Amino acid sequence: MRIAFKGLALAASLALAGLMPAAAQAPAKQEAPAAAAAAPAANAAAPAATAAKPTSPELAMDGAPAMTVKPMLGQPTDGLMTIQPQVTEVGRRAHGFHDHILLPLITAISLFVLALLIWVVIRYRRAANPVPSKTSHNTAIEIAWTLIPVLILVAVAVPSIGLLNAQYKPAPANAVTLKAIGNQWYWSYQYPDNGGLEITANMLKEKDQVAPGERYRTDADGPRLLAVDNRIVLPVGVPIRLITTANDVIHSWAIPAFWIKLDAVPGRLNETSFTIEKPGLYFGQCSELCGARHGFMPIAVEAVPPAEFAAWVKAKGGTMPGEAKPAAAAPAAAAAAPAANAAAPTNTAEAAPANASAGAAATGR
Repeated sequence: MRIAFKGLALAASLALAGLMPAAAQAPAKQEAPAAAAAAPAANAAAPAATAAKPTSPELAMDGAPAMTVKPMLGQPTDGLMTIQPQVTEVGRRAHGFHDHILLPLITAISLFVLALLIWVVIRYRRAANPVPSKTSHNTAIEIAWTLIPVLILVAVAVPSIGLLNAQYKPAPANAVTLKAIGNQWYWSYQYPDNGGLEITANMLKEKDQVAPGERYRTDADGPRLLAVDNRIVLPVGVPIRLITTANDVIHSWAIPAFWIKLDAVPGRLNETSFTIEKPGLYFGQCSELCGARHGFMPIAVEAVPPAEFAAWVKAKGGTMPGEAKPAAAAPAAAAAAPAANAAAPTNTAEAAPANASAGAAATGR
């Protein structure tokens, strides 16, 4: 009987030793289906992230919102001889001044002078006037040809002085500051109000001018000699404070659609302001002879809504005025880490007795 009892006890101990590890592994087996169930959800979320790529400012080739050129907007167009369509208030004012005052005035003067020349040639030719006049002075004519040009200049000066004043009107307090720096031969930019964001823009070369695998200009980038590898981005409807300077020689930052041409002089800061009224892609170039590669200093500006501009600034590592810098979030994360580490020993301490009891049961103690 004693032998049989010992055999039964030994069998029970072996059964307990085999059951306890299985019980200890059960939670892991229960968690596995949950992890497996979570995996399809993660995989389902992946296509959504992929679908968001084309519209994400962070994923564009040059970090700017995806935007392509539009015909006859912000760029030279074959066959056209007039001024580019203006997208700033000063530009529209200057365009009207050109079309409605200067052009009619110079046309009238040119036709008047041409008519005088034709009349003199016909009326005072030798056949029609064999005996020339000996008149040396005509008081009325002399007063007329002195006074009329003065009146014309006054008529032109009044609106032109007002336009000049509008071009250099100081920017308001809420303006976005763009600092353009001319170099031989490329442009670099700074956004002082957006965390010191800096960009360097170089002209994109043609396909036959680059090595295999290097980026080259396409029609989506812009016209030949005007496309750049890094476009600058500015908000629409927000005043822009443009500051120009140079590191070597005199350059000039010019975009015809903005009616902007501001010299960049070494050791000096020039300033103007403007407000872009229409979203789009606008091109310009250096307009001051600055050296051998003067013709290879293009400018490309993307004008986008303010929300897209803010997203682009954040994608580039900058900040919007009034926002905390991204580095300020690091101390909060560091402060949360000790709390998580402090909670970890509690879980370990709770798990230790369970493991100890499991071991005791397995050994039959």
